[in-house]
Amino acid sequence: MATEYSFPDSAAKAAEATQEFQTEKMSLSMGPSHPSTHGVLRLQMELDGEILTKADPVVGYLHRGDEKIAENMTYNQFVPYTDRLDYLAPLANNMAYAIAVERLAGLKVPPRCEAIRVITAEMARISAHLMGLGAFGLDVGAWSVLLYCLEEREKLYKLFEELTGARFTTSYTRIGGVTRDMPEGWMERVNAFCDQFLPILEEILKLLTRNKIFTDRTVGVGVISKEMALAYGLTGPNLRGSGVALDLRKDKPYSGYENYEFDVPVGSTGDCYDRYLVRGEEMRQSVRIIRQVIAKMPDGPWYATDAKRIFAPPKDKILTSMEELIQNFMLVTEGPQMPPGEVYFEAENPKGILGFFIVSKGGGVPYRLKIRSPSFCNLSILPKMCVGNLISDVVAILGSLDFVMGECDR
Repeated sequence: MATEYSFPDSAAKAAEATQEFQTEKMSLSMGPSHPSTHGVLRLQMELDGEILTKADPVVGYLHRGDEKIAENMTYNQFVPYTDRLDYLAPLANNMAYAIAVERLAGLKVPPRCEAIRVITAEMARISAHLMGLGAFGLDVGAWSVLLYCLEEREKLYKLFEELTGARFTTSYTRIGGVTRDMPEGWMERVNAFCDQFLPILEEILKLLTRNKIFTDRTVGVGVISKEMALAYGLTGPNLRGSGVALDLRKDKPYSGYENYEFDVPVGSTGDCYDRYLVRGEEMRQSVRIIRQVIAKMPDGPWYATDAKRIFAPPKDKILTSMEELIQNFMLVTEGPQMPPGEVYFEAENPKGILGFFIVSKGGGVPYRLKIRSPSFCNLSILPKMCVGNLISDVVAILGSLDFVMGECDR
């Protein structure tokens, strides 16, 4: 996805113009309650006039401790906590965590369960990118873009509520399956959403792609070279915007992604504009994946029917059979029983690679759990990429990185 513009680097131009006028440096704190930091991020900046000479991100204001909380909860009880990581894409978080635990247990879920998870993960990707795109547009002055994006997200939330019973924190996935099958007619409504969404997406992108104000604020700003992106461990659209075509759905497929055709968009310059283009194209590709999953949706169970020590039996059997009642009681009180061992699994989430490292000593509670949050890793490059830019450019840079402090301060 090459950029179609070749405007001069505004930061370099400003730095050159002010070289002969050196002033006393000033320290300025941006955040943690600044609207452009997208959450409780504090950016401690050192300024020479309007040019940044230093920028240190200060994180940890949420004090969450999810990894320690996991050591005192059964595997299923921790699912709602994954909702609160990237709270713009809870369905994708649920899926990544469940697959990690299932690999620890050596459990294979049925094809229908995998297909349902892929649909929900791609819908979550569209929802998260819409919010990221709308907030990015608002940061650089495009108020209309946010309103269009919020309207489309609302349509997705209605579909999420039909499927999961909740709009925002869904907690839909379970170890070994999902909480319930898709309601009747739900896939048709998802298809109808895709049909009407693509033309609206093109209208939204037209508001920005050739907008002179938007391109002036983003082209040549916040450039991340391919080497720098790899060195700092960037993942997701921020890495692909710098020209690295790494996408785990293609390179290390899981949950049946190898059965679907889609393209991995990449940028050429690695600036804010390229990162915007990548996210726009990813939404088109997510629609493409969703349509393929619906067309190929297999029949059969939506949970692992042979995993009696891991997945709860159906409600009607719990109410009519003593064996199933006891099985459900043991799962609720002791949790899904896992063998001793270690596992690491990572999934391609909207913000980047979300990984779970789980250590088990047996039983229903993890001994240790470590979360590799993409937002935390992506923010590590801020001290490098902000230096030499103007204060106004920092707002565009933060918007283009599209991070969520919920998973950063996990």
